[in-house]
Amino acid sequence: MSITLTLLAQALTFAAFIWFTAKFVWPFMLRAIEARQKQIADGLAAGEQGRKSLELSTRQAEDAIRAARERAAEIVVQAEKRSAQMIEEAKTSAKDEGAREKAAAKAEIGQEVQRAREQLREQVAALAVAGAEKILRREVDAKAHADLLDGIKRQL
Repeated sequence: MSITLTLLAQALTFAAFIWFTAKFVWPFMLRAIEARQKQIADGLAAGEQGRKSLELSTRQAEDAIRAARERAAEIVVQAEKRSAQMIEEAKTSAKDEGAREKAAAKAEIGQEVQRAREQLREQVAALAVAGAEKILRREVDAKAHADLLDGIKRQL
């Protein structure tokens, strides 16, 4: 055997191996590589989409928190205003009630003063009659002298 024939047989075998590999093995490997590339690309795209979604969700959560804080601040301000209003209403109501009670007390005091004056007039009239009776040493008839006694009461 000559080296040329061996080299030629090896070259033919190598060519058959390359043809077999290119025809049957290489397409299978390319499909597997392309599928893996597609899977990696999809994973990267999904990761990027997830990152964007996370950023969007974070911004929405921050907006919702900010809105909730603003609403809470508004509620606190409204509650403070309502509390101040209720205090003012209570003060006004208390002042009005105090004024009514004061007016009622003044009216009652006026009535008591009037009754006391009336009683004093009657007592003074009785004392005047008793004094006149002692001075005159006789009895004064209260019924007979009612006009006279009324005039004395009015003068007192």
